[in-house]
Amino acid sequence: MSLDGGHMSDLPQNMIAIDSGVAGGPEVLVPVSRPVPELEAGEVLIKVEAAGVNRADIMQRQGIYPPPRGASTVYGLEAAGTVVALGAGVDQAYLGQAVCALLAGGGYAEYCAVNVGHCLPVPNSLTMVEAAALPEALFTVWTNLFERAYAVEGDTVLVHGGTSGIGTMAISLGRLFGLKVIVTCGSDEKCAAALKIGAAHAINYKSSDFVEEVGQLTGGKGVHAVLDLVGGDYVPRSLRCLAVEGRHVTIAVPHGLSANINLLDVMMRRLTITGSTLRAREGAFKTLVAEEIARIVWPHVVAGRLKPIVDRTFPLQQAVQAHEYMDSGQHIGKIVLTMR
Repeated sequence: MSLDGGHMSDLPQNMIAIDSGVAGGPEVLVPVSRPVPELEAGEVLIKVEAAGVNRADIMQRQGIYPPPRGASTVYGLEAAGTVVALGAGVDQAYLGQAVCALLAGGGYAEYCAVNVGHCLPVPNSLTMVEAAALPEALFTVWTNLFERAYAVEGDTVLVHGGTSGIGTMAISLGRLFGLKVIVTCGSDEKCAAALKIGAAHAINYKSSDFVEEVGQLTGGKGVHAVLDLVGGDYVPRSLRCLAVEGRHVTIAVPHGLSANINLLDVMMRRLTITGSTLRAREGAFKTLVAEEIARIVWPHVVAGRLKPIVDRTFPLQQAVQAHEYMDSGQHIGKIVLTMR
């Protein structure tokens, strides 16, 4: 590998990371010493300044969402920092660049290795904390709402979990690309926050029937697409919210893996039901998505028109508290770990 400063000795052999190896509650997230990652061809080494916390990290901690084969067992699916070393074949121009990156694992650490194609440059319009909060939600919303659900300007969409990292990103992207975004949230406070971010409507699912509300808001026509972060019993209810030829995309299933749906209704209204996960997708796919985001979305980031909603930051050594906070469900937007 090629290193910032030109010598292997310029980098430490070991680093602090969160890599518990056992499933459990937040208390398992104890900082440990791990070797600084070795680079494969086409990879860069990032000296991490900040790393996003995601629901997938909670699931990994609980033992129900292990890293893909070959991925780092260190927690963390997104990070931002400075490129300090290059694997074979990587353009020397990347050395010293500030980047944020989508990771299959490894973000909760002082250093992480990632395919250079999964990196995006950090513009002056973003802090490192903001940059670290972008990749996972941005890649997820872009691939699922705009590509799998084919949302286009003028569409009305329903997004569950409106104040989650995914939900707030969907609102923000929807605002930029001409979507009317209806969200569901678990409190009046969160509904107010979603409206402030830019949602067209926010429904408190604890005090209202979101199916009835969506029907009223759309004049009985329904929405063009649903981005489902819930699964289980929400699926048949969400399908009832769809317009003819509507698209339903599931990306998380906290309410369960199974759903009973009316297939005749799916047939008669020509509905599309799909879903995806991002973490285990092949590197070439992620590179294509990064290139598309760089071309279509990143100019808005550079201009300051798109920023993630960051709720709180915690030092890496307080990963336990960060997960406790996410478990509490109080957050609005992203939770970010910082290395300083």
